[in-house]
Amino acid sequence: MFTLLEVDAPKKSVNRQPGQCNHLIFRCRRECVKLSTWPPLKWRDHLQPQLWIEAFCGDTGIAMNAVIQVAETPEELSSLAAEKFLHLAIDAVRAQGLFTVALSGGSTPREFYSFLSDFERPFRAQMPWDKIHFCWGDERHVPPDHPDSNYRMAHEVLFSKVPVPPENIHRIKSEIAEASEAADRYEETLRKLFRLSADQFPRFDLILLGLGSDGHTASIFPGSQVIKEKRRLVVASWVQQLKSSRITLTPPVLNKAEAVVFLVSGLEKAPALHSVLEGDYQPEHLPAQLIRSNKSNVLWLVDHEAASMLSGGTKG
Repeated sequence: MFTLLEVDAPKKSVNRQPGQCNHLIFRCRRECVKLSTWPPLKWRDHLQPQLWIEAFCGDTGIAMNAVIQVAETPEELSSLAAEKFLHLAIDAVRAQGLFTVALSGGSTPREFYSFLSDFERPFRAQMPWDKIHFCWGDERHVPPDHPDSNYRMAHEVLFSKVPVPPENIHRIKSEIAEASEAADRYEETLRKLFRLSADQFPRFDLILLGLGSDGHTASIFPGSQVIKEKRRLVVASWVQQLKSSRITLTPPVLNKAEAVVFLVSGLEKAPALHSVLEGDYQPEHLPAQLIRSNKSNVLWLVDHEAASMLSGGTKG
């Protein structure tokens, strides 16, 4: 359950009972925002008004470092995501000359990508396309022209409509016969792109993630051995419930990112979102709970339907 607290300044901690989540929820301009730590500038400057609090979840005492923003509709969610993407890209290019992002697949990101590429919206013209390097958080083990390919979706909706240099698109070579070899090669790609030594992990400027109705994120599914992976950047795993192989970034890579944005929409995602954010910490059953590192700045962009089971999440 959420404990509603009224504060107007950051606090270092809140009183926490065992098994209880203490969060702040408030509504502003049709948005419900639940905030848990005094946020970094990248979020603070783009959310309004500011009421912040540090939240600890369950018995772990681990700060979740998450901001949750609720949009009324999927279209509003895509617009908010496009605004965040543009701000982060501009800030990163100004600071370091490039912006690295790992994309996700699915219907919600598809609409968001269409916002970025739409000539009638402001994002396409303002985006520093030639400075953005695109990678993927996960991929299905299918050729790039397959209808299920995450790369194909991004190409159709985004890359074919914007001036991004081909050399800035770093896709997973999922057409390789062995998924494990595709994962190995992608790990090599990331090591070269980020100029990593053997024991280093890449630090993406942004990783986009979704949430499955079973609590999975990227291609890290309940019960998967990927949940326990500590050393690899990319792995392949057989997903029994889907009877197929997936290639995915590992939890250490996801938690190393400078920023993580979850995009969650639809009533069918409400139970999973409720369990991940309000339930007990059970990453073996709810892998999305793994994305909680203090080193990551995690933003959950969710629509009204997906937030419908959050305690107080759509009231106001």
